[in-house]
Amino acid sequence: QVQLVESGGGLVQAGGSLTLSCVASGRTLSYYPVGWFRQAPGKEREFVAVISRTSRSTYYADSVKGRFTISRDNAKNTAVLQMNSLAPEDTAVYYCAKYNSPALGGTTYYTERHFYDSWGQGTQVTVSS
Repeated sequence: QVQLVESGGGLVQAGGSLTLSCVASGRTLSYYPVGWFRQAPGKEREFVAVISRTSRSTYYADSVKGRFTISRDNAKNTAVLQMNSLAPEDTAVYYCAKYNSPALGGTTYYTERHFYDSWGQGTQVTVSS
């Protein structure tokens, strides 16, 4: 079983940037895609971004495309979400998660949290206007 720990959240003004990190322990993360999700108060947890195990493929929710960048370093067993041009609507708890298969399926699969089998505890991101 892999354990995931997110860090890097905090309070930032609109237009600012934050870098979230996800560190894995227990098992290597390098064999699996890694996703980021977020959950705002009173809302469902939603897909943000995913990266394939080789970093060859990345996919983003439309709401963050062009502002967020997902990356990974398999040697360090980490994944990173760089967030730029933050807006108040980006306020949420952000979670990283391990996909349940080495290969990404289509949009139907990697955007759905049910296809991820290990989750971190989350890190709070608050964007003030």
